[in-house]
Amino acid sequence: MQQRIFNIHQQILEAKKEGRKLLAVLLDPDKIVLENLDHLIDKINQSPATHIFVGGSIVQATILEDLIAQLKQKTKLPVVIFPGDPSQISPQADAILFLSLLSGRNPDYLIEYQVQAAPILKKTNLEVISTGYILIESGNETAVARVSKTKPLNRENFDLVLATAQAGEMLGNKLVYLEAGSGAKNAVPLKMIQLIAQNIEIPIIVGGGIVDLHGIQNAYKAGADLVVIGTAFENDSHFFES
Repeated sequence: MQQRIFNIHQQILEAKKEGRKLLAVLLDPDKIVLENLDHLIDKINQSPATHIFVGGSIVQATILEDLIAQLKQKTKLPVVIFPGDPSQISPQADAILFLSLLSGRNPDYLIEYQVQAAPILKKTNLEVISTGYILIESGNETAVARVSKTKPLNRENFDLVLATAQAGEMLGNKLVYLEAGSGAKNAVPLKMIQLIAQNIEIPIIVGGGIVDLHGIQNAYKAGADLVVIGTAFENDSHFFES
């Protein structure tokens, strides 16, 4: 397979500068049936998606390599690993979000897993994008909170969330990811996105609890540079219609 070359971080920066909004579809290998993948890829190719994220809080399935290989063959979109731990690394992808869970104080997710992943990543050609990952309370316990054994930040404590995002920026993170979590009851508050967008310079990713086009557009208007959706659109042919 011919190696595709993307500079994904630079592309995100350029899109932010130009006011172009980006959209990622998140695929959890544990929820993917390879026999149905062609249909899903067709839906992604017909959608406004600009990126494909692959990963999950717990990836027990062994299809990660096959999934990424098929995505690379059948789409032109960059494939970015969104890892839950160091086992979710594939050299076949184009990039990896090198996450640090800034909202929690579990050292495994702040630095330990990153230490374990670094020697593995050094042996690949993956573009490594340092990302401050901030989990926001969403009305119910999400897989991220359960697996990481951390509490999300209070969705009403805007000052704490902003300070956490600013700390991530000062630490050198290239992106900030505001996450309500998979299956979130409530998305990240729009006023919170707006506050952070007005007070940091690096691009903002927003995901979790966004289930329709209206939610995507609202997140963009609030200041999100890249919105992440799950596969809610797969069985809804009108998902991207206003």
